[in-house]
Amino acid sequence: MNIVLLGAPGAGKGTQAQMLVRDYGVAHISTGDLLRAAVKAGTKLGKQAKEYMDAGALVPDKLVIDLVKERLEEDDAKRGFILDGFPRNTAQAVSLDSELSSAGIELDGALLIDVASDVIVKRLSSRRTCRSCGYTAPAGTEKCPRCGGEMYQRDDDKPETIQHRLDTYQSQTAPLIEYYGGQDKLLKVDGDRPVDEVYADVKRELHLS
Repeated sequence: MNIVLLGAPGAGKGTQAQMLVRDYGVAHISTGDLLRAAVKAGTKLGKQAKEYMDAGALVPDKLVIDLVKERLEEDDAKRGFILDGFPRNTAQAVSLDSELSSAGIELDGALLIDVASDVIVKRLSSRRTCRSCGYTAPAGTEKCPRCGGEMYQRDDDKPETIQHRLDTYQSQTAPLIEYYGGQDKLLKVDGDRPVDEVYADVKRELHLS
């Protein structure tokens, strides 16, 4: 199972990815996590990325792809991978296809977790995040169920910010749906249902059940 995970912010991609990792032992490759880890570790690629991040600039596609390629060489990724947060646009998708092809890796599909915008705004604005470990829980949760840390509302979980993120997604990332659809690799599930129901459909689309 080698897939790209698509969907707007708050669609539930991370939750579904965690369940697939738990049950099938594949690698969940979040480019945001990769960048943060590389910067923290002070690797060559991390130092290059930090220069762009410190300047408030976007990290170049080539650098992100190099990080992804490096991650794909690790043992767990050889059992399969879920790419989350990359590609973000069709130019990145074309570059990714080229790199995967040169490495002899085939992408099995692009899985879209589809949720309406108004549902996402409501869902994210009622979300709270742990300051210590990043765990998310519904509003009203004062202490983190995982580590006991303080729960707070992230700035990017406020309604006006969420709408801006959704607008950005529609203009930049949504064209990927057409791109992968044109390759006959688009898989789609309705994400506006209980997590277990969505997961059952995800497994069915990926021929895992």
